[in-house]
Amino acid sequence: MNKLIVSLSPHVHGGDSVQKNMYGVCIALLPAMLASFYFFGLGAVTVMLTSILACVFFEWAITKFVLKRQRLTILDGSAILTGMLLAFNLPSNLPLWIIILGALFAIGVGKMTFGGLGQNIFNPALAGRVFLLISFPVQMTTWPVSGEMTYLDAQTGATPLSLMQKAILEKDASILNDLPSSLDMLIGQTGGSLGEVSALLLLLGCIFMLCKKIITWHIPVSIIATVLVFAGLLHLANPIYANPLQVIFSGGLMLGACYMATDYVTSPMAPKGQLIYGVCIGLLTVIIRNWGAYPEGMSFAIIIMNAFTPLINNYCKPTRFGEVARKEAAK
Repeated sequence: MNKLIVSLSPHVHGGDSVQKNMYGVCIALLPAMLASFYFFGLGAVTVMLTSILACVFFEWAITKFVLKRQRLTILDGSAILTGMLLAFNLPSNLPLWIIILGALFAIGVGKMTFGGLGQNIFNPALAGRVFLLISFPVQMTTWPVSGEMTYLDAQTGATPLSLMQKAILEKDASILNDLPSSLDMLIGQTGGSLGEVSALLLLLGCIFMLCKKIITWHIPVSIIATVLVFAGLLHLANPIYANPLQVIFSGGLMLGACYMATDYVTSPMAPKGQLIYGVCIGLLTVIIRNWGAYPEGMSFAIIIMNAFTPLINNYCKPTRFGEVARKEAAK
């Protein structure tokens, strides 16, 4: 016979749930997703739908046939969110079979290998993106220009990040004159992955999540502030480095800072730990962008700091209830 165990009052439910928060993030991403459809047309729609459907399918198949669990988790929104975030990290002309491979790695290796939602060490979508970037570097770095509505035969061109890296390698600040304006980057008039369009809409989605208390301000603000300061100092020291506004509005920085670094499972729990985590991601992003082999450093920075999250959590343990009084009494 089961016993009903009642804890001490008050018995008030906060209203939070995994499903509510996952779908909340999906809603926050909808404006940016629609903007990617507007700027990249059929290619963006194809990549997004393929990524979401593949992630949902692989989670269902692995849960049912490999882990043999009765309770399916595909309706909690986590697989849909992983599919959306993976698609945001891909170019709109990527072949379907590569997208499906990325979804398999994201769900099968990045998530389900560790036991499923809540147990993964690395952000699954970023794990899938890094896997594809290392495995298929040519396809993953061939970017359609903004305004290309077709899929596989879209016209490609240089991205702001590639121009920034070229200016540093050639020590020629005049190359930065070819960069889109900060306003164009803010709106989304640039080439790149689906998540590199419209930093403005990504910021609006972030504000929505903050208002709904889906995330806190510590991680996104600490990342963006660190990049602004570090990039600003570099720009003042040498004009071959782009100005800080162009740096934060380019690439996947807004997507990573607001939607991927804030992942509940792979980010620190305490506010102090989140600030340390965010500052380190910001520093690593600027370092990798300016002196690394790849123009984009956000994905690698978040993955690296995911590995340090347990250490940060251990360092920033909250004080247990009554711990201060116990230590005072022991003196």
